[in-house]
Amino acid sequence: MINVYEQQDRNKRRSTIIMVVFVLFITGVAWVFSKALGYGLGMVGVALIVAGLMSFAGYWWGDKIILTISGARPADKKRDFIFFTVTENLSMAAQIPMPRLYVIKDSAPNAFAAGRDQNHCVVCATTGLLEKLNRTELEGVVAHELSHIRNYDTRLMSIVTVLVGMVTLMGDWFLRGTRFGGRNRDDRNGNQIQAILFLIGIIFALLSPLIAQLIQLAISRRREFLADASGVMLTRFPEGLARALEKISKDPEVLEAANKATAHLYIVNPFKGQKFVGWFANLFNTHPPVVKRIKILKEME
Repeated sequence: MINVYEQQDRNKRRSTIIMVVFVLFITGVAWVFSKALGYGLGMVGVALIVAGLMSFAGYWWGDKIILTISGARPADKKRDFIFFTVTENLSMAAQIPMPRLYVIKDSAPNAFAAGRDQNHCVVCATTGLLEKLNRTELEGVVAHELSHIRNYDTRLMSIVTVLVGMVTLMGDWFLRGTRFGGRNRDDRNGNQIQAILFLIGIIFALLSPLIAQLIQLAISRRREFLADASGVMLTRFPEGLARALEKISKDPEVLEAANKATAHLYIVNPFKGQKFVGWFANLFNTHPPVVKRIKILKEME
């Protein structure tokens, strides 16, 4: 049996390993693309700069964009009194500023956190969550979302999203560059090697966006385990979050406000009808299995 601190440290190490693999993967793809087309690394630098500029708006105003897409309204202190008091108390326990609170009018219970740092963040819950969970269960959910903010998970996922965008853009640029034949294709000494790299580049251009997406989903799943462990450190009551996860996952209603771009943010996969089975299929899940999360929570001391 492992305690909360051991679980938290384990997930931090795994997340770090995944991020390192991601950076190495992007570096390798960039090198293959530049060599295959016969350009210098300057072309890759330009691609990264453009991708970064395109992703900057999403990173800086990501929370506002997500709230608008979700149709969320600012929470009212009188109308959503328990939501306010629970968040206020847990924010003090976590020693972070109280985030702005929002509510989505939807009977499906769920919640998410977003924002670039502790001073610019939001916690959003559905009306179904506020109505169907008791205070102890709501504390477990809010503690989980505050942990995402406290652990800078929201920032991490923004960075990962940027990296995925870079890989996709570089792949698109490479495929477009192949139409012009690249440079130095008449170099007799390196012609054979470049031809091989050119073939590898095409394969990478087709597969790298999918691979990058799988890495993004792996990080998303790992951060859910970390947020579970960190949330328990705030409430000191694993059973509260375990019961909340069970209620949310078993609720038959599908969250209509969610879409593929925002699904990974929620505490439980909002697409209840999509149940993937097996190791390979699990690679495409936005969240780890709820049964496994509950099992780990019940094993915590």
